[in-house]
Amino acid sequence: MKIISLLFCCLYMLTANSQILNAESLRKVTDTSGFSGAASLNFALKRNVNDFITLSTDVHVQYKMNNHLILFKNEVDFQKIENEDFSNSLISHIRYNYKITPLITWEAFGQAQYNKINLIDFRGLLGTGPRFKLTQSEKYKFYLGTLVMFEYEEVADGVTPIQRDIRGSSYLSFSLYPSNNLTLISTTYYQPRIDHFSDYRISSQSSLLVGLFTNFSLKTTYTFVYDDKPAIGIPNSQYSFTTGVSYAFD
Repeated sequence: MKIISLLFCCLYMLTANSQILNAESLRKVTDTSGFSGAASLNFALKRNVNDFITLSTDVHVQYKMNNHLILFKNEVDFQKIENEDFSNSLISHIRYNYKITPLITWEAFGQAQYNKINLIDFRGLLGTGPRFKLTQSEKYKFYLGTLVMFEYEEVADGVTPIQRDIRGSSYLSFSLYPSNNLTLISTTYYQPRIDHFSDYRISSQSSLLVGLFTNFSLKTTYTFVYDDKPAIGIPNSQYSFTTGVSYAFD
């Protein structure tokens, strides 16, 4: 079973607004050059004591040609209760990979983000660095990335000044394929400020996919995020647990 292709959830139990995008979840393993992608749109309207409106979109496009790979993701989440915007978030991410050797790839990326729940008015990232393939087996794959990025952040807590920092962005990612219908994927990021290592973020996301039938799998994901210096009033740690149906295609 090829992984992961481009996933979109059709069913979900619980969603959370992550502060760190798991770029590894965007990658589609394929030997085919050209474009691929996915798009999803979810809408919900509910009335009981209050009126609830939920709208989310997720668009992902990937282009591969020889040693070049470009990934683009745009994700929007909007929730309104009565006339009050309760949860709004937007994240746009573009990433370029150039394969130097079969084991070494150079990455560069840019990201823009807004998240009302976490009081992030704007967070912009620009980063670059090498990515190393640590294994060559088809049954398990391990990758290590060691990037440096510039971060510009404005938060809406009324206290924290505008942040302009240089951060590391190291990650370890692995994919395991114990059988044809079972896949386990996990990625952990560590992002410290270069000039102040006690100011750091950690994000870990693990997904289990169980094949149902051709191109469809049951997907369960656990995400944990820790931010040592979040906006005032925002907890240091957040987590989410989601489950749903995923669709993979070449």
